[in-house]
Amino acid sequence: MKPACHSISGRNRFPQTDYFFHSGFAGWRGYSPSDDWENRSEFRNFYNLGREFRIEAARERAKEMAVFALIVLTSAWPVLYMVVTVVKLLSKGRPLQ
Repeated sequence: MKPACHSISGRNRFPQTDYFFHSGFAGWRGYSPSDDWENRSEFRNFYNLGREFRIEAARERAKEMAVFALIVLTSAWPVLYMVVTVVKLLSKGRPLQ
């Protein structure tokens, strides 16, 4: 259900707000491990997971760079061949038409 808009009536410009609202966070009973070794173990697991992710990302990046280099060389080959051909043509001294 949508709240009624009080700005139309001209009397109240803002909707009424419950100023006595409490989120109930004071009664929260969460789990808090008392042993520091468990926290360190969880931190190490998270650290190892991050390290493995970075290693895998570096491998993927190397593969992508190799494929990109192959594509660049393949596309540059006709341009280089054309430059060599033009230089040979101009070095023979043939007139351009």
